[in-house]
Amino acid sequence: MTRTMRRSLTTVLTVAALATGLGFAVGAKAGDTIVVGKAVPFAWTFTPTDVGIELGIWKKHGFDEVKIVGFGGDAKMQQGLIAKNVDFGLGSGPAMAFAAKGGAGMPVAAFATGPRNLTLAVKYDSKLSKPSEFKGKKLGVTTAGSLTDWLTRRLSQAQGWGTEGVTPVALGGLEGSLRAVETGQVDGLVIAAAVSYVLEEKKTLKPIYNFGDLVKDFHTHVIFGRRDLIESNPGLVQRFVDGWFDVIKYMAANKAKTVEITARVLKQPPHIISRVYDSEMQMLTHNGRFDPKAVAVLKQSYVEMGLLDKQPKDAEIYTTRFVK
Repeated sequence: MTRTMRRSLTTVLTVAALATGLGFAVGAKAGDTIVVGKAVPFAWTFTPTDVGIELGIWKKHGFDEVKIVGFGGDAKMQQGLIAKNVDFGLGSGPAMAFAAKGGAGMPVAAFATGPRNLTLAVKYDSKLSKPSEFKGKKLGVTTAGSLTDWLTRRLSQAQGWGTEGVTPVALGGLEGSLRAVETGQVDGLVIAAAVSYVLEEKKTLKPIYNFGDLVKDFHTHVIFGRRDLIESNPGLVQRFVDGWFDVIKYMAANKAKTVEITARVLKQPPHIISRVYDSEMQMLTHNGRFDPKAVAVLKQSYVEMGLLDKQPKDAEIYTTRFVK
């Protein structure tokens, strides 16, 4: 091979290598980074976000990074959506009323039925043992207009006392709630079942009632998408919704791994989370559809609680464009 031929071959190989490298660089598309807000940070029903991160499911749907922010209730999470601090919010069915008021978030999928994830808990040494004993009592909830607020009023109605027979007291996060029940500012708490099980073992609180027995046709949780994101990047919203339900399907089929991950995320003993899984996995739906019966209950609740003057139209409180 002559020197000229060798020089030409070297040039060809160099150009080919560069072309290959450039081709790879151009072809490799960076994934999106999104921020997901949880209405409360300690709910097991919101841990699909964390499970999806650990198992790489979000990456399969084009998300290189999923950041998580915890809030002290639905109202505060809605503020996060308004401020554009979060892209998606995991909140409650009652919080769908914010959408009718023109809030920054629009529900794009429903992912939980009746509220089996919430209990009525009292001090461990309390003499209160059933809902019928709570007339005139105070129950600690996260924020006004939240699911915990609505369930308190619904419990009062179920006992025949109207919506004011039991008084909800907005306390925000867990630390303040525990202080309030310890000092007698409230007579009990509407609290995540997982937390109540742990505190029962510590002889701090004891769960005496599961709210899943109170409401059957219901959407405990929905996914909120920021309205501007829905309009500007509907494909991204669709990928998030699809990814969410892929995680749910994995969790339903893999208890051991799900318990392992979520126990670590919530910093709770695996035997507690196993108990939670058995009760709450059945709440989580696999398709995100909005059930007409559940929506009807929610619409009525918005008027009863004074959140809205009249029952809203479906299109005012959710969109079906991202569910199948």
